[in-house]
Amino acid sequence: MVDVKSLLKCDMNLLLCLHVLIEERSVSKTAERLFLSQSAVSKQLTKLRSLFDDPLFERESKGLFPTPKATSLAPKIHQILLQVEQLTVPDIFEPKYSERTFNIDLVETAYTAIYPKFMPNALAEAPSITINSTTWSSETFKRLLKREVDFGIGIFEHDERASTHIQNIPFELNYVELLQDYSVCLMRNDHPVLQEEWNLQAFLKHRHIQLVTGGVGDWLLLEVLQAKQLQINKAANVSDITSAVKLCKQSDLLMCYPYNSVRDYIESGELVMKPIPIELVPGGLFLLWHRYFDSEPSHKWLRELIVDQTR
Repeated sequence: MVDVKSLLKCDMNLLLCLHVLIEERSVSKTAERLFLSQSAVSKQLTKLRSLFDDPLFERESKGLFPTPKATSLAPKIHQILLQVEQLTVPDIFEPKYSERTFNIDLVETAYTAIYPKFMPNALAEAPSITINSTTWSSETFKRLLKREVDFGIGIFEHDERASTHIQNIPFELNYVELLQDYSVCLMRNDHPVLQEEWNLQAFLKHRHIQLVTGGVGDWLLLEVLQAKQLQINKAANVSDITSAVKLCKQSDLLMCYPYNSVRDYIESGELVMKPIPIELVPGGLFLLWHRYFDSEPSHKWLRELIVDQTR
């Protein structure tokens, strides 16, 4: 239970300071985020320790480590701060007059699979909004949890063998699947493997292009192969889909990628598609956002538009 007497004595600035300290685990980083001096943060931490009759943090080589008391307080304080912030949320949103900027972190596949489906309608309804896009990275979860971005569009798996299973999405984030997809193996249309029997042996025998986007290179296929003590023969790491496709068309290298993002190359005959010869559960592109934004009108408007236009 929350110490009600302590909370009644506590002002919002102290609660905010504790919340940021728990997130950053550093006095200097907390001071930077709150636009305070380090001494001011240290003084607030002293007050918090007295208020809750607990040290709250222990010093370690990597920074501050929260005590069990601080860990138990964290979700309760977070909820209180969210409720207070909700008091300032406007009740209505008028897209036609809005100049709001939305920030989205997304995997590269979403540019071709998702953006063309919702952007025209979004700009038709709200011609003065701006959507800033940044490539999904290892920092995206942190950015979503801190509400530095409005949305994330990432690839998550239904396959229980995957480290990116949807159950691993943090509780503070809500999500909805926009598009289910599955990976395929691509090759040039006169690749020598087309003269062979297509099986796992042929798939592993030829060298591969590994597409690394947003700092993420390992994915379900590689995890499943590794569990079987197998691996693909990687010849090159490439950081964008256009370059990877060009290399695939001009070499004997194979390339695996989600179907919806390379469908145009397959349908135009530029590349040949083969199924990946190992059983994988299809994954999908998911839209993620912080629960804080659930009822925020402008966020809800764009969220519903994205879902309606892409599902």
